[in-house]
Amino acid sequence: MKKVAFYTLGCKVNQYETEAMLEMFEKEGYTQVDSEEFADVYVINTCTVTHMSDRKSRQYIRRMKKKNPDAIIAVVGCYSQVSPEEILEIEEVNLVMGTNERRQIVEEIKKIDSSQKASTVDDIMKVRAFEEIEISQSNGRTRAFMKIQDGCDRFCSYCIIPYARGGKVRSRNKESILEEVQKLASNGYKEIVLTGIHVASYGKDLKDEQMTLLSVIKEINEVEEIERIRLSSVEPVLFTDEFVNEVSKMPKVCPHYHLSLQSGCDETLKRMNRRYTTTEYKEIVDRLRENIPNVAITTDVIVGFPGETNDEFNKTYEFLRDIELSQMHIFKYSPRKGTPAATMDNQIDPQMKQFRSDKLLNLNKENFNKFASKFVGQELDVLFEQSVEQNRYEGLTSNYIRVVVETDKDIQGQILKTKILDVKNEYVEGVLV
Repeated sequence: MKKVAFYTLGCKVNQYETEAMLEMFEKEGYTQVDSEEFADVYVINTCTVTHMSDRKSRQYIRRMKKKNPDAIIAVVGCYSQVSPEEILEIEEVNLVMGTNERRQIVEEIKKIDSSQKASTVDDIMKVRAFEEIEISQSNGRTRAFMKIQDGCDRFCSYCIIPYARGGKVRSRNKESILEEVQKLASNGYKEIVLTGIHVASYGKDLKDEQMTLLSVIKEINEVEEIERIRLSSVEPVLFTDEFVNEVSKMPKVCPHYHLSLQSGCDETLKRMNRRYTTTEYKEIVDRLRENIPNVAITTDVIVGFPGETNDEFNKTYEFLRDIELSQMHIFKYSPRKGTPAATMDNQIDPQMKQFRSDKLLNLNKENFNKFASKFVGQELDVLFEQSVEQNRYEGLTSNYIRVVVETDKDIQGQILKTKILDVKNEYVEGVLV
């Protein structure tokens, strides 16, 4: 029996697409093995958000060929979409595929051997239809990521993603979404995480005006076996009064929103081509907090964007200190060739980027501690995902607090009432009630 191994970099969308490709291989008789083991086919699903992700992809490609010199190395995803020639020049690579032809991966593998090279990458900017791939099997996880949208037409000045995923929004048909939800529910999944490249734009390319993200959430909410619905990273534009009011009435919708910010300074946001101000962002945060009890709001922040002065960074720091988001992901700006920001004046020194990153990371620890401390002594429902060490399991509350408990029982996949005892670094300790 042939063996296939996957190595996935990047976002939740990539994770979903890897799971979908795995099912395609399994239907053709392949067995999955760990990426560090001997395999007949290695698939590297790449990311290209930063230079570091490109480098990791190249390093892993070379490592895999050493595991089995006769293996076929297939490179797919965002890096291969943006730089197919660069990847094909790597000696170890056999097949290069982009971000819109994953359904053909097994067939393309059949066409070549380990001494040949091929590329199927096409012009992603011409793609208008959502590529239908799906997950149906249970793989031991408790949360299922579900891709409902692809492409982004926002063109933020720092971002390579529209060039990797396409500059047109492509939404998945609602019937296809609900069919997959039913399959996942029957396989024991309790939480669905709706994900995409720009989830907030779901439906704008569809002719049916009733086909909105809110309508999709409402229908998933009716699936009895699904107990939680969560959104992945979303843009502030989504959170209208109507949207917040409606989701606040649906207890299955997790009170956790990853609300992209990128900068807490209006001047920086303008150079980034972000289409909101800090005032508008704060209004949305306030709206969520007023309507949804115990809501967690997390975000992404880029430091060291071209032209970011000390004054601009201080505005970002003060803004984030004042609104006290529960968690922040901090990124140091990485120039991406082909984006407007890469050629902007006043690029920031790496040491300054590190200083600003460290300062926000310290603030993040303070903010998480403040948020999580509110729940010490309370009993919260926790969906336990995995064993982290002997007799210790970790899981998530609906508002995205990671909880670790001690137990000699197998509680993976269960939602259990848990008393919060103590706040640690990025997680809390609890005890089963």
